[in-house]
Amino acid sequence: MKNLKLFTVILFTIISLQMSAQAYKNFKVAVYCRAYEVEKMADPKWLTSVWDTLSRQLHVDRIYLETHRDLLIVPDATLEAAKKFFQSKGVEVAGGITYTIDESNNFQTFCYTNPENRQKVKEIAEHTAKHFDFFILDDFFFTSCKCDLCVAAKGEKSWTDFRLDLMKNAANDLVINPAKKVNPKVQVIIKYPNWYEHFQGLGFNLEAGPVQFDGVYTGTETRDRSGNQHLQQYLGYAIFRYFENLKPGRNFGGWVDTGGGNPLDRYAEQLWITMFAKAPEITLFDIRQMNNNYNPNYRTSWKGTGTSFDFDEMKKPLKQADGSEFVPRKFSGVAGYSLAVVDKVLGGLGNPVGVKCYKPFHSTGEDFLQTYFGMIGIPVDIVPLFPENEPVVLLTETASFDKDIVAKIKKQLQNGKNVVVTSGFYKAMQGKGIENIVELKVTDRKASVKEFAAGWGPTTKFEKEIIIPQVTYLTNDSWEIISARDDTNGWPILHAADFSKGKFYVLTIPDNFIDLYILPENVLNRIRETVAGNLPVTLEGPGEVSLFAYDNNSFVVESFLDKEVTVKVLLGLDVKQVKNLETGEMLNTVARPAMSFRNRKFGKDAAVVEITIKPHSFKAFSF
Repeated sequence: MKNLKLFTVILFTIISLQMSAQAYKNFKVAVYCRAYEVEKMADPKWLTSVWDTLSRQLHVDRIYLETHRDLLIVPDATLEAAKKFFQSKGVEVAGGITYTIDESNNFQTFCYTNPENRQKVKEIAEHTAKHFDFFILDDFFFTSCKCDLCVAAKGEKSWTDFRLDLMKNAANDLVINPAKKVNPKVQVIIKYPNWYEHFQGLGFNLEAGPVQFDGVYTGTETRDRSGNQHLQQYLGYAIFRYFENLKPGRNFGGWVDTGGGNPLDRYAEQLWITMFAKAPEITLFDIRQMNNNYNPNYRTSWKGTGTSFDFDEMKKPLKQADGSEFVPRKFSGVAGYSLAVVDKVLGGLGNPVGVKCYKPFHSTGEDFLQTYFGMIGIPVDIVPLFPENEPVVLLTETASFDKDIVAKIKKQLQNGKNVVVTSGFYKAMQGKGIENIVELKVTDRKASVKEFAAGWGPTTKFEKEIIIPQVTYLTNDSWEIISARDDTNGWPILHAADFSKGKFYVLTIPDNFIDLYILPENVLNRIRETVAGNLPVTLEGPGEVSLFAYDNNSFVVESFLDKEVTVKVLLGLDVKQVKNLETGEMLNTVARPAMSFRNRKFGKDAAVVEITIKPHSFKAFSF
């Protein structure tokens, strides 16, 4: 009888696995379940129905079962029953905690100076560690509380300094140590959200946290960039690489919700960008959203034109193990299809490479500007320590938080390397020694410009005016590489100065960062050449096209434009062909010598290949 029962369990597991969607080759897929839905899993019929709908459209490797949210604590019996159910399906099971008191009240967090709240936080960690050897803290392990207890405890400290210390201690005293006392094997992972520029103000400590916790997880969702977070699409890639640099090898995955689900291409793009960053796992938030219907009348101006996200292909019936067909109607189907599309090329991509952009711990300034550079085709790799001996270092205003930054810049230049700084960085450093490198000034005056010239090339005009800061300098001490003009005057966009064996560049940033996207192509090309020309691959073309480069002679071009676009990719002169990683098609390159004047080369010789990209689509290549 025991053998018969064992055989029945094994057979049931095999059938369950066959009924689920096909696994992916290059990453794992997880689905997060909020405490509200986990509580419902006490009903086996409800749980079976939800799982059947999900697993027919999406292969799932791991389920995160949340134990607490908004003071709802899921009972032991329900957690254990849900664990056994998913394990019977061949799915890994982990835990999750959201430390909110009331999400509907502006995501009200716990007060970490309140003794009762502190005790509750500790009890929740202990409760979770009893059931799981691996659990995640979702997004909200920070504090926004300014109650009288917090005001008194803060004293004369800034809110940032107070909260950084408060949450550093809370992590050890209330979560990590209590959890490990209950379960010495437990791994406690902190998941950081996407608004990395402002973390320190709420107590997210990117200096201490990755050291304290067993690993990190990355919120890579960007949703609608005109929404209240104002996040650019490239952030989903840049933030994963940034957090990987905070704790190498222990960034467990990226995390996307369906908030960017209209149009559906935007949802797919968020998944693709996470995977281009080489996340080992993607968590889809959440099981409720995954089983929501997408709009069956989905329409965009580019629908049906052969884009990477093909709506008509996505909604085709799926073959089931029993021979029947199942029509995907849920977001799980959209996710399943989108992940299958990117899985075709990921195996050919190596480790990401990019221009090192230094962001010291707890720094702010020119918010999220690194991601705007990514949107104009400059692969950016954000790092928390100054990257010595890189051919080019990129510095935004955040780097001004390093009190030794001028000395580090000088050393970089004396070693024959280059430094590119933004106008915001230079202005923040005025009067702090930066003038010892080049004497210029980023003034408070503004210029309204609509004509541009890059070197000896033709000037380009357009109707929209761009507001930039006026930068002044000493004639013949430094030089304009790119100029912007109004009707009567001109101002530098890219400025260069010699120092020791290196070059120091100042890049003028428009008041509205998004105006970077509409700069003329010849201007963008010169900026890319200056900032990213040392990479094995560079891009030429309009803005809102991103380039992802890898260390094994591979790259991805992704367009966020609503229209088809043709770009040029520049490679080493010895490259004769590139191979499309999805189709196997070979494209020939054309040799292009660099411009020269009086035997002096400007730029570099390159092999050039033209690539046409459909709207909101990508292509991946090796060479």
